Amino acid sequence: MTRRPDDRPDPFPVLFRDNRFIVIDKPPGLPVHPGPSGGPSVEDSFPLLSRRADGPWLAHRLDRDTSGCLLIALRKQALLAAQAAFAAGQVRKTYWAVVQGRPAADSGTVAMTMARHSDRQGWRMVAAPDGQASRTDWRVLASDGRESWLELHLLTGRTHQARLHCASLGCPILGDPVYGGAEGPTLHLMSRHLALPLSPPVSATAPPPAHIRATLDRHGWQGIGAI
Repeated sequence: MTRRPDDRPDPFPVLFRDNRFIVIDKPPGLPVHPGPSGGPSVEDSFPLLSRRADGPWLAHRLDRDTSGCLLIALRKQALLAAQAAFAAGQVRKTYWAVVQGRPAADSGTVAMTMARHSDRQGWRMVAAPDGQASRTDWRVLASDGRESWLELHLLTGRTHQARLHCASLGCPILGDPVYGGAEGPTLHLMSRHLALPLSPPVSATAPPPAHIRATLDRHGWQGIGAI
């Protein structure tokens, strides 16, 4: 466990820290906000990350079951700078996913308009002509035909974007009960790398959690991967 300058333990592994931001390695299964039914969340630990009266703040979000790089702003000016960078599409967001099957090509781009759809089974994102534009560049890092390890560059930041885009390739993410990849108990999706072109820049890389690392090891991962 990493430690802060005052030598108190951090509530999460810290991947980057300065006086503006902290990037934590969010564990899978933990929501970033408190839910209506209660339970722990990343925000519960904010008093342990900073003693400032104003903040910290989440600079962006990850799904409950997505692990990896999560940016937290420690100052309001830093929050506004990060939000502007996200809104302008300047933030480099690299995800790793393990999916069912293999895409028809070695790389490509998914572009679609997405909207939220609700029915008796709950809600999910769907392709919709009147939705918000979304775009993901992807490539295959390894595959045995039964499952594939993909690198995803999310060029937009829509809810469930990576999950819907992988499913649209005919390759839903393992452990995804909403978009068709229910095989396996845990979503095989992580925010691998996050980079913001601020001054000074912010850059962080997360290690794969245990359930993803076990799959990557079968594909010959040696602890080094493209970003």
